[in-house]
Amino acid sequence: MKHRRGFNPLERMSAHRKALHRNMVTSLFRYERIKTTKVKALAVRRSAEKLITRAKVDSVHNRRIVSSRLYDEGIVAKLFTNIALRMKERPGGYTRIIKLGERYGDAAEVVILELVDYKLNSDESSDKKAKKDAKKTEKKEAKKEKAKAKEEKK
Repeated sequence: MKHRRGFNPLERMSAHRKALHRNMVTSLFRYERIKTTKVKALAVRRSAEKLITRAKVDSVHNRRIVSSRLYDEGIVAKLFTNIALRMKERPGGYTRIIKLGERYGDAAEVVILELVDYKLNSDESSDKKAKKDAKKTEKKEAKKEKAKAKEEKK
């Protein structure tokens, strides 16, 4: 039974565990998506959701508490100005876990931990598609012109 078990110690000393949480939460807020093991993701998710809830109310006190738990001041600013504003209407559940399967070396279950409103940069991907389509049409036009030139020579 799991009575009176507040958190998963992840088989680490407290300083190592706190550093792991700080690093992974900072990476989650920086990239908005990280790949890790399921056990670590569940532990980091708890820390990240508490920080997002704290960041929804922008005050000096909240900024100081959040900055004491994150390494990078730029990420603290991003959390308060960008991420928290996107999550303003959401009452909780700011992250999702997507299962990827087992890792080859040690059979640990690997997952992706991401923010709920994470989207791939659709602008960049649409630009890439547009460039590819433009190249294809240029190639087709060039072939047609070559074929016309050959017919005119005959």
